[in-house]
Amino acid sequence: MRLSLLRPVIDRPGPWATVYAGLPPTTEDADEQQELTASAISAQLFAQGADEATCGAVHEALVARREGEPTGDAGHVLFAAHGVVVLDTPLPGRPATSLAAWGPVPRVTPLLAAVGDDPVCLVVRLDRRGADLSVVGERGPEGAGQAGDADRPPHRTVSGDWPERHVRTKAENTAEHTAAEIAEAVRDAYDSCGAEAVVLIGDARERHLVHDKLPEQLRAVTYESEHGGRAPGSETALVERDIAQVRAVQERDRVAAVTDRFRTGEAPGGKSAPLAAAGIPALIEAAREHRIDTLLVGPHGSDLGRQVWVGDDVDQLAVRGTELKYLGEEHPAAARADDALVRSVAASGARVVVVRDPEQAPAGGLGAILRWEEEPPPE
Repeated sequence: MRLSLLRPVIDRPGPWATVYAGLPPTTEDADEQQELTASAISAQLFAQGADEATCGAVHEALVARREGEPTGDAGHVLFAAHGVVVLDTPLPGRPATSLAAWGPVPRVTPLLAAVGDDPVCLVVRLDRRGADLSVVGERGPEGAGQAGDADRPPHRTVSGDWPERHVRTKAENTAEHTAAEIAEAVRDAYDSCGAEAVVLIGDARERHLVHDKLPEQLRAVTYESEHGGRAPGSETALVERDIAQVRAVQERDRVAAVTDRFRTGEAPGGKSAPLAAAGIPALIEAAREHRIDTLLVGPHGSDLGRQVWVGDDVDQLAVRGTELKYLGEEHPAAARADDALVRSVAASGARVVVVRDPEQAPAGGLGAILRWEEEPPPE
């Protein structure tokens, strides 16, 4: 998962209120039900030790009705601290159970499990004139520019002064030129937005022309959808299904590659070294030293809820509270191992990959691929 969404939460000290809740259905008593839910959640937080200001901020956020907000099967998660809701973001579906937690670090693991690896996909809707590019990822679709010339005529008409073969050649040259422009724009957007796959949408001829002009490496991760197009009103549910399938394939392949590296301890580039860590003590030590490249999280592992100790600083984490005194924390607090590790690795720029398959996940549900074995490489 891309952890940029969590940056506002990672960068602020706690303690934190974390709430996972479903949005109310559109019914006559929706407002009343929303008020009851907000009051119950605020009471739970207060009973766990949350301050009144933070409970009030959570209550206000939960009762606020947003225009255009989904209802029914949707949900959201919010994180609040020191009387402020720092992050309120939608979930892809309604949470199986509501959660209200108060603690020294935010409860982010359920969010990771709900969102998954969430690969970014570059979607290209094209026609004879050009293309519209958009990025589909954890924040939904976002525009990524256009390519081609909207003023260029899509074809030439035959007249007495223009032999038919000449007209056909001009049209083919125009189509080739437009396809080359689109392919160049796709390559630039792919590199800049961090996408992991490309989906071409439009007529078969235009799709094939653009596909053939992409660099070989990019063609390997480019898919074509036979549904929809660039014109307004041409979007269908089948297009959304095709995009979702491409993203699912990318997530599956990435998780398989990460779990293979974890099992073999293989470093990037094929270098063999013991670059995998498992077990809470080893993971805590690696996180403190910023040696974790990728943290693997199995949502149902037994190690996720194990107690560790943390301080205000993201590098202040230990298996025993007494260890934190040597790290400058006089008042250590108990936290879940999964959330403490995610907070630490997110701050250090590492990745988190959710491994849903219990057979692929590390024993206990937590593991890591390391950046180096013991000491950082020489500069």
